[in-house]
Amino acid sequence: MRLLPLLAVSAALFATGATASGFPVTVKSCNRDVTFEAAPTKAISNDVNLTEMMLALGLTDSMVGYTGISGWKTLNEQLREGVKELPELSSQYPTKEVLLGADADFYFAGWNYGMKVGGEVTPDTLSEFGIKVYELTESCIHIMEKAKASMDDMYNDLLNLGRIFGVEEKALTLVEGYRGELADFAATLPSSDVPPKVFVYDSGEDKPFTAGRFAIPTALIEAAGGTNIMDDVQTSWTEIGWEPVIERNPDVVVIVNYGDVTAEQKIDFMKSNPAFKDIPAIKNDRFVVLEYVEATPGPRNIEAIKRLATALRSVN
Repeated sequence: MRLLPLLAVSAALFATGATASGFPVTVKSCNRDVTFEAAPTKAISNDVNLTEMMLALGLTDSMVGYTGISGWKTLNEQLREGVKELPELSSQYPTKEVLLGADADFYFAGWNYGMKVGGEVTPDTLSEFGIKVYELTESCIHIMEKAKASMDDMYNDLLNLGRIFGVEEKALTLVEGYRGELADFAATLPSSDVPPKVFVYDSGEDKPFTAGRFAIPTALIEAAGGTNIMDDVQTSWTEIGWEPVIERNPDVVVIVNYGDVTAEQKIDFMKSNPAFKDIPAIKNDRFVVLEYVEATPGPRNIEAIKRLATALRSVN
């Protein structure tokens, strides 16, 4: 991975808007241009990974709360300190009334990360109430065509949030740090003509829920030196059948850990199913457990890549 100069990052991702010194600023949110005359002061984020992006940029003073985390997803303990005074306004997706009741002026969410296509909470339905929405880049595939998932999806969100809240220098520094850290790490990875094959197992026994071409685990796996066996599935997170998993013979299985079914239970299910006994990952007990917040776009992606790379090294 090549480390881009600071100005190149800025030019590539911030093609619209005012100068870095002030407002108004315009950012691209999926297929929309959204203009901010001033930084939001009553922001709400949905889901643990999006909330951690806000916390990583030090934006809690501009927030009135968060939604969609509750007890089944957890915040990093270091970042939790920054959110402890903020209320969770809804344990699941918020209703329009929840956002209006908090007098929100900004909602950071995504498609299937707090909003559903055709649902009651969308950029269009909130605009009439003066609530501006910034959409998680990874999720844009649900409403438009986009490039394959890459780490730039996550970087783009941090940089755009930096502009929206007037902390672009902090966002640029953070992203440059991530890019540099990954560039240094990539230089330590062994070269391989045949990258190890990885299957992402999120949930489901009758049919598995997994990460396709446009979900961030594809980018994490590639940055770690592997390839997602569902790279040809033209969506982000989706349900498939077990047949292609068996046919494609993954070397490593990534378990996404969250919800009522534990990572250990998911591993036991795969190891005890005779249909999977000849899959290399099962035969060699090669499982990597990623917490939900590591397997979705956010600040913990960098450490997730490093852990994935360690597991992939054991394949060759």
